[in-house]
Amino acid sequence: MINIGIIGGSGYTAGELIRILMFHPNATIDFVYSTTNAGKPLSIAHHDLLGDIEMNFTDTVNPNVNVVFLCLGHGKSKAFLEQNQFANHTKIIDLGNDFRLTKDSIFDQKTFVYGLPELNKANIKKAQFIANPGCFATAIQLALLPLAKNEMLTDAIHINATTGSTGAGVGLSETSHFSWRNNNMSHYKAFEHQHLGEISESLLQLQNDFTNELLFIPNRGDFPRGIFATLYTTCNQNLEDVVTKYKAFYKNQPFVTVTTTGIHLKQVVQTNKCIISLEKKGNRILITSVIDNLIKGASGQAIQNMNLMFGLDETTGLHLKPSGF
Repeated sequence: MINIGIIGGSGYTAGELIRILMFHPNATIDFVYSTTNAGKPLSIAHHDLLGDIEMNFTDTVNPNVNVVFLCLGHGKSKAFLEQNQFANHTKIIDLGNDFRLTKDSIFDQKTFVYGLPELNKANIKKAQFIANPGCFATAIQLALLPLAKNEMLTDAIHINATTGSTGAGVGLSETSHFSWRNNNMSHYKAFEHQHLGEISESLLQLQNDFTNELLFIPNRGDFPRGIFATLYTTCNQNLEDVVTKYKAFYKNQPFVTVTTTGIHLKQVVQTNKCIISLEKKGNRILITSVIDNLIKGASGQAIQNMNLMFGLDETTGLHLKPSGF
């Protein structure tokens, strides 16, 4: 059994980790760390766990666990690792943004591998430290990687993506209150979202002459979870050829489905799936990509990475079905 510690246990991503890991056949949760809720039951923060798991939050760590998931706020993972030491064998999966970029990937003699399985599976299998991708970055990269692989990104890429309110975390802010978010919509960080850096690095990994603009408009949606992304760019190949390239790229990737039919969020919410829909409009390719921001965009992908690191089938514990209604 894989012995697991979760740091930052009261947030949304930690809650998803606990829910999935409770039923993972090869995993057991050793501790869930939270300084604000230490000594209290997990169901204080994760109400749906009432009656399902008898465990309290703790403010101490077991340094000898097999793997630690860091579910801290962005920029806080480095500080935590500076103050807390783990055994030499302990694997670390960071769900924050501290180590995602190449310039940040080496920390205290630890080299973090960028954990997008559909791009870096071979390296993930050999890694001890993983930087889990961002949620927007996951949806957008999966939409574009086959084009980069075939050196088809020759023009600016226009991206419009909307995320659910859980993407803002559990901390309250003006734009996360129900009275503001309900029946409302807005964009934020237009053209300068923090995920653009990791997206660009991944595209360059497959198409080393990629220099075109990523014109990204992120939106706040009036729903709790999921990301609905639409992208378009110039493409002179016919749709059949493009679909063939996408299906070839994702042939051995169990969580990605390629289609030419219309898609919607409920097909992926509560799952580790990404569904990609392709359309041609004149000389443009329109790509729609949908994921659950908390699962494929965070905790599910982290567990997928854990499975690969420990030599398990990457789908173990992740056979999740979406809600149809």
